[in-house]
Amino acid sequence: MLLPLFSTMPLLSIMRPVLRSLIAVGLSLLLLASPSEAARDTDSYDGNIFALYAGNGSLVPPPTTLKDALENERTSVIVFYLDDSSNSKIFSPVVSELQRLWGRELDLLPFTTDAFQGEDSQDPSEPATYWHGTIPQVVVIDGKGNVLLDEDGQVPLEAINAAISAATGIEAPAQGSTTISFNELNTEVLSR
Repeated sequence: MLLPLFSTMPLLSIMRPVLRSLIAVGLSLLLLASPSEAARDTDSYDGNIFALYAGNGSLVPPPTTLKDALENERTSVIVFYLDDSSNSKIFSPVVSELQRLWGRELDLLPFTTDAFQGEDSQDPSEPATYWHGTIPQVVVIDGKGNVLLDEDGQVPLEAINAAISAATGIEAPAQGSTTISFNELNTEVLSR
């Protein structure tokens, strides 16, 4: 029984330095790798802005189309954004709060504008019809196809809520909202 143990000893003594060298190389490579950094205030691509900066990756892709929403006479909120835009990153918690507040009462349609570059559409069931080249941009369309809000930039949640309320006939939250930042990446917009 002891004989096989002694025959493997030279193999272990040879493998030990090789394993140490492999571990040292692996650790060196880990130290050379740069850490992944996400920055809300830069125009860098960090991934899905709703998952990263609003904690809500369920917003994209939209579960329905603008055409379906108009055919079903539902209120639609279109949000045009880019994943590599600091303005869109900062606005993403507002979009997440719209989903929380209005959930089943409307169709929330966030679209990246990449697909609309150079597209000129006049079809009211196509989102490109409403985009005028800026981000973020919010468009609220009632069930009849009337545009009740079309604003660019950091549109206040209260203005969007008022347009949705006019479109749906449901009272908007009256107290307004507040923004809470709980780390350098994530913020949350809460209705008071």
